[in-house]
Amino acid sequence: MSAGRSITPDELAKHNSAENNWIVVHGKVFDVTKFAAEHPGGKKVLTNVAGKDATAKFDQFHKLDVLKQYGPGLYVGEYAAGGVASAPSKPAAPIKAAAASDDSTVFGEMVPYGDPTWYQGMPSPYYNESHRKFRAAVREFVEKEITPFCHEWDEAKKMPRELHAKCFKAGILPGTAGALWPVEYAGTHIAGGIKPEEFDYFHELIIIDELCRAGSGGVGAALMTGLAIGLPPVYYFASKQLKDKVVGPCLRGEKIICLAITEPYAGSDVANLRAEAKLTPDGRHYIVNGEKKWITNGVFADFFTVAVRTGGSGMNGISLLLIEKTMPGVTTRQMNCTGLWASGTTYITFEDVKVPVENLIGQENQGFKYIMANFNHERWGIVVEANRFARVCLEEAMKYAHKRKTFGQRLVDHPVIRQKLAHMARHIEATQSWVEAITYQMTKMPFKEQAEKLGGPIALMKAQSTLTFELCAREAAQVFGGLAYTRGGQGEKVERLYREVRGCAIPGGSEEIMLDLGIRQALRRAKL
Repeated sequence: MSAGRSITPDELAKHNSAENNWIVVHGKVFDVTKFAAEHPGGKKVLTNVAGKDATAKFDQFHKLDVLKQYGPGLYVGEYAAGGVASAPSKPAAPIKAAAASDDSTVFGEMVPYGDPTWYQGMPSPYYNESHRKFRAAVREFVEKEITPFCHEWDEAKKMPRELHAKCFKAGILPGTAGALWPVEYAGTHIAGGIKPEEFDYFHELIIIDELCRAGSGGVGAALMTGLAIGLPPVYYFASKQLKDKVVGPCLRGEKIICLAITEPYAGSDVANLRAEAKLTPDGRHYIVNGEKKWITNGVFADFFTVAVRTGGSGMNGISLLLIEKTMPGVTTRQMNCTGLWASGTTYITFEDVKVPVENLIGQENQGFKYIMANFNHERWGIVVEANRFARVCLEEAMKYAHKRKTFGQRLVDHPVIRQKLAHMARHIEATQSWVEAITYQMTKMPFKEQAEKLGGPIALMKAQSTLTFELCAREAAQVFGGLAYTRGGQGEKVERLYREVRGCAIPGGSEEIMLDLGIRQALRRAKL
């Protein structure tokens, strides 16, 4: 909002009725006369502060995002207390930034445990100047283009398709595809002025981490998941002809891709999926029949990386096919799920879909191997997501606990609340340390070695991260009370994330499967 005319206390006081109601919030004057009818708390709440400074009451019940959303249409001018336009008052900020806030290595709001330790100026062996530049650019994009709209998009159960192209132009989107930075398809422009040869898995971690800081699993999945899990099999194993057709348009945000493995009959038990693909007598096409369920981005996707049975039973009869939405016989239906509303969770039906053999990804009956290799990157991404979501829960709870008062004290002054925050912090920081250690291994191992050595640790880490997320979502909801049971408002992020815990805990392998897999793989490698 550009600065308007100065309004004195005397002038403000004249607008003190339900029929003519001006109020002051953080040094700015707003005409809420007509808005009062839409106010969720009722007209009288606004009438009671008509002609007055309502900043304290506003901060008690709202986040500043409300001003960003409604303020421009209600703005009148600047409040001139004492005849001089006053500087806008700052929102209640009981959490003070560290004294070293002028340190170039310090980044963010400095809410205790609200960001990883390397944001707080602490030394780290993993991050360098390229990561710091990249982090700043990604956060700027997310805070401008994504965070303010998460509630709106989640309620609409879709995200604007053009956001993919915006994310590409910002130099971010191609970094989520698990192929580092594929210059041949994505060009060389990377956010923060980073060179393609500098881009590593820690840059990808930053993308996931910062996008998830917006506090919406649905929006994050709508933007990232299709690329992160649907595109890598094409990029790593498909023919050049198929890659040229698919990879570039998806990385540029022109097309959307998804991974279609899970079925009504098979989830973690991938080896027993039923969707089948039979060769035509002339050997030129596969005829695909089957169903896929809980497919992220499916209703929005142009391409589907689909696991089908081309051979006998078990893992050795599975192949991957690239199926296009325009092929006759493909139907999609968005599912109603507990959370991740904007992600487009989909039920897909394939009925006699005729797919050219050129759309086979890799070799026939080798699909299970490609799926398993792909799982490591998918699960690693879920770990980063889940831990940042846990951190968002902690950050929101920490801020609210400094503002909300009960029994004459701020919530944070009650030992029981501090204990909740402490347990959340210790789980988050432990998981953060683990994911950074594993990410370092990923930067040092070729793709094949990652698949052989990191599958077990990543599986255990996934269970660790989603259990941490579940604990933090629950404890943050307890801190917020009824606000965490209401969509929108101050508890918006916590309420949404509480619903989305299972959206991290189940996809990519349930916690029970992950825990067992982690130990089985360790025992097999140790040959005990």
